[in-house]
Amino acid sequence: METMPTYTIYHNTRCSKSRCALDLLKENSIEPKVVNYLHEVPSEEELGKLVMMLGIPAEQLVRKNETLFKAKYKGLKLNEHEWIRVMHENPQLIERPIVVKGHTAVIGRPIENVQELIDKCK
Repeated sequence: METMPTYTIYHNTRCSKSRCALDLLKENSIEPKVVNYLHEVPSEEELGKLVMMLGIPAEQLVRKNETLFKAKYKGLKLNEHEWIRVMHENPQLIERPIVVKGHTAVIGRPIENVQELIDKCK
């Protein structure tokens, strides 16, 4: 018997939006796999899959308000693979939270994105 894919949240415990997304999942009786991506850094391949599931260019997954981004990457024209490498090497630049269910992923900003994913997957 095949089991339904579980939810995964790419989580930063210090981020209020990430904590809200995790709370919302739990309020809906969902115990997701929690990936603390600052310590369990996603591989470049995994980041590529997330970008594909999100349906966005890799650059849109980069946190552009971070000091590191402004100092090193602002204004650079990088390709998809280069942005993915930047996020892999600097996981603090990955937008958060990312919630995945099956082959669908959403960025939990705004939190309504997570609720829509939950509603769609019921």
